[in-house]
Amino acid sequence: MSLTRQLGLELPILQAPMAGVQAGDLAVAVSEAGGLGALPCAMLSPEAMAEELHRIRAATTRPVNVNFFCHAPPVLDESRQVRWHQALAPYYAEYGLDIDSVPAGAGRRPFDHAACDALAPFCPEVVSFHFGLPEPALIERVKGWGAKVLASATTVEEARWLEARGVDAVIAQGVEAGGHRGMFLSEDVTTQLGTFALLPQVVAAVTVPVIAAGGIADARGVAAALALGASAVQIGTAFLCCHETTTSALHRRALMSEAAQHTALTNLYTGRPARGIITRLMRELGPLSDVAPAFPLATAAIAPLRSAAEAAGSADFSPLWAGQNASACREVPAAEVVRALAAGLR
Repeated sequence: MSLTRQLGLELPILQAPMAGVQAGDLAVAVSEAGGLGALPCAMLSPEAMAEELHRIRAATTRPVNVNFFCHAPPVLDESRQVRWHQALAPYYAEYGLDIDSVPAGAGRRPFDHAACDALAPFCPEVVSFHFGLPEPALIERVKGWGAKVLASATTVEEARWLEARGVDAVIAQGVEAGGHRGMFLSEDVTTQLGTFALLPQVVAAVTVPVIAAGGIADARGVAAALALGASAVQIGTAFLCCHETTTSALHRRALMSEAAQHTALTNLYTGRPARGIITRLMRELGPLSDVAPAFPLATAAIAPLRSAAEAAGSADFSPLWAGQNASACREVPAAEVVRALAAGLR
């Protein structure tokens, strides 16, 4: 049986979960258009997640994907925190902010039993994970609802690791993809491959279906991924300017400008490598820097700077997540993007 049929979809089009720029509206729109919409939950409390899922279930009966991070919560390194604050101090002074008043905070939560308890009543059709997988007992609970489990791999080794632990499909995330890298067996960014180099290698290495992600923005990219053995594609950047997202005006403007042609991996905004449009912060401190604290502790000190700069009309300190191909970003309904991606498939 094809992955599209296994997931109950009309089209082999998956919307990438994009924490911080979407809620349930985008997921509903993509699912209603025949693809698989996704709700990112890394920045949601169990209670907020449940509220959003209630709204999604009221709006569509079609399958949805509920997505979680699987990182290990870090222990605060005081000396590294001091270096981080020292690096950011000039920017704080520029905006008249007090960096000593910034509390340490996580900003992202991994999938745990509390999240699983809140998710259980909804029995989602698909649950996906980034940064590996949660403990086996949690996977067993999720599969007990009948959910299909997807997870991101950025190397062949990660794909094999995921298959050995029972995932139903692997998302082969090429280095072109926007947002956080799903890497989890290594922190070495030189291991990261482009989508069309990674995809056929993963297809050859595992027996489960493979979903291609990264740099795919139009029907030609979809066709190319399927020709290389993908069972479906996962797309994020092309949806960022859709009516149903919560992407800020500053972020939208950058995505539809020449600035979107220059992206880079940076750890400055969260502590883990993630791809976004180059900003002043990335130019001056990185984009990859050993002063940034472990994921996700970097977010606490960035948040006040981001708020102050955005209030002044600047995206200097905003994470402008984007993949290497933002050519399809348009302010249109998400269903229109799905139709464009699927052109020629039916």
